[in-house]
Amino acid sequence: MGIFKDLESNVRGYCRSFPVTFVKAQNATLTDSEGNEYIDFLGGAGTLNYGHNNPAFKQALIDYIEADGMTHGLDMHTDAKAAFLEAFRDLILEPRNMDYKVQFTGPTGTNAVEAALKVARKNTGRQTILSFTNGFHGVTQGSAAVTGNGYYKKASGLPTTGVQFMPYDGYLGDFNTLEYLEKALEDGSSGLGHPAGVIVECIQGEGGLNVASKEWMQGLQAICKKYDMLLIVDDIQAGCGRSGTFFSFEEFGIEPDVITLSKSLGGYGLPMAVVLLKEELDIWGPGEHNGTFRGNNHAFVTARRALEEYWSDYRFAEEVQHKASVIRRRLKEIQAENGGTSKMKHKGRGIMQGLEFANGDIAGAITELAFERNLVIETSGSDGQVVKILTPLTIEESTLSAGLDTLEKCVKDVLAQQVSKAS
Repeated sequence: MGIFKDLESNVRGYCRSFPVTFVKAQNATLTDSEGNEYIDFLGGAGTLNYGHNNPAFKQALIDYIEADGMTHGLDMHTDAKAAFLEAFRDLILEPRNMDYKVQFTGPTGTNAVEAALKVARKNTGRQTILSFTNGFHGVTQGSAAVTGNGYYKKASGLPTTGVQFMPYDGYLGDFNTLEYLEKALEDGSSGLGHPAGVIVECIQGEGGLNVASKEWMQGLQAICKKYDMLLIVDDIQAGCGRSGTFFSFEEFGIEPDVITLSKSLGGYGLPMAVVLLKEELDIWGPGEHNGTFRGNNHAFVTARRALEEYWSDYRFAEEVQHKASVIRRRLKEIQAENGGTSKMKHKGRGIMQGLEFANGDIAGAITELAFERNLVIETSGSDGQVVKILTPLTIEESTLSAGLDTLEKCVKDVLAQQVSKAS
């Protein structure tokens, strides 16, 4: 692996936690150059909801390439884009009575966030965006500004202006943080001012699997309407089925003004991002927000196939919800058998769950031991204190169980080591 150390920037991250060379991947199984197999509980940080090299998409992509279909098209019309838009309208928007325009941004989630922030500012003429504690929205200049984590904000090298932070649901225990938000909006001397919009994750992935309640999200939408602020839901990691429904907010009965999607939207792991915005908000001038790679036609092909394969009815969502219940039950059992809530806390929902420990050292020791035992899993949270499951939604139930078995043993062994050190 000397070539990576010699030539690749120090900014590399995941490879430090998983120091092998991967050469093959299929669904939720990874294979390294030595032939060792690993269970994937990382899923491309939420990019591979449908697994690695999904056969339902692979042939469609091969056929498109062999037919010399458009690869790169800027924002020009292509048959691949038209087919994706038709599938997205017919299988996602119309069945949910959702009426949005689709903006193709650069292919990454952070670019979708940058565009969404511009939409709010452009439509209101105001500058400030309201974000929440532990939120993560990307690391480019605008998205880093609305990200809570100081590590990423510091790297930008400039003051992160144009944002105010408020406590997320549960951040202050049982206190309803929306009461504080509304008080600050009403008080002209609170320092909050009148934000253009609010950006929020229904499940904070990188922030530690914090989950907003239905009541809190409905209350937040009501506040946004009352004070003329756009509600932006960042569904980049929690969307595309990760929560158990296509959008993470479906069970809340809310209607965001703007939605960002990326990661698993491309289906095959190919980069693709969109902003969904209400038609009256679509006041862009031609090319006003652009990007050379906003027309990834290969991603359009696989994204369409993902929608047709998994979202033409409710069977896939029901399978995801079943697996989510398996994960929840197993994590609760691990918690109960290893000291209960005094040692760890269950967090998250859907197939986006985990265990929070006293500190990042414990969680990091668990994921390090897990990798030694051929399980790829990462941490999240402000201190890396949450062991987070982001396995592909298509994982075979037997593989899921095997991975949870490994995780259980790692938790038990690391906590036992902690007790031994303390004594």
